[in-house]
Amino acid sequence: MTHARTADTSAPLHPLLAQRWSPRSFDPTHDLDDAALRPLLEAARWAPSANNSQPWRFLVTRRGEESFTRLRETLNPGNQVWAEAASALLLVTAQTVDETGQSRRFALYDTGQAVAHLVVQAQSHGLVTHQMGGFDAEAARAAFGLDAGLQPVVVVAVGRVDAADRLPAPLAAREQAPRVRQPLDAMLLSPTRDALPASA
Repeated sequence: MTHARTADTSAPLHPLLAQRWSPRSFDPTHDLDDAALRPLLEAARWAPSANNSQPWRFLVTRRGEESFTRLRETLNPGNQVWAEAASALLLVTAQTVDETGQSRRFALYDTGQAVAHLVVQAQSHGLVTHQMGGFDAEAARAAFGLDAGLQPVVVVAVGRVDAADRLPAPLAAREQAPRVRQPLDAMLLSPTRDALPASA
C-alpha cells in the first residue's frame, strides 16, 4: 500500500527525498525479514564519518520479539500507541568516546548521517520510517545494558505504511495534514551578518 506525500519543493529533488515522510500508520501484518533489513543497515554502514570512525551502533528489534516490547516501552506514551504496529524498532546509539577515552566530537553528527542513509535506502525499497526522539534514553540504556560509552540517540520505526484511518482520530488527522517546512531563506545565514555583541 502506498500513500504519496510528495513535498512541495522550491527546486527539483530526487523522488526518494521528495517522497520521504514520517508516517505513524504502519501495516501490522508486514514482517521485516533479514533480506529486507540487511540493505538498510548496509546503507548506514557506508555513511561518511569523521576519520572513518563509524561511531553508530544499531540494536534491532522486530515485532513479536520480547526485545521489541522492551524497547517500545521506553517510548513516550504518544509514540507507543502507534509504534506497536511497526515491523521493527531500531535503537540507534553512538560511541561518543574512543578506545583511548577521548570524546568523539562528531559522533552524534555522524550517527545522524548513518540514519539518514538508512532512511533513504528504506524509501527505495518501498518501506517507511519514523524517527523518534520521544523516548527515555536512560530507560533504554538500562533495558539493554548498554555500556557507558554508548549514547542512545533515537529510535527508528521501520515498516510498510498503512491507511491513516486505522489510527486514533487525532493521530489520523495529523497523518493527513499538509506537510510544511520553513521557507528556504529562513535556514540561510548571511556571511556579512554583523557579529553579535559580546555578553556584558
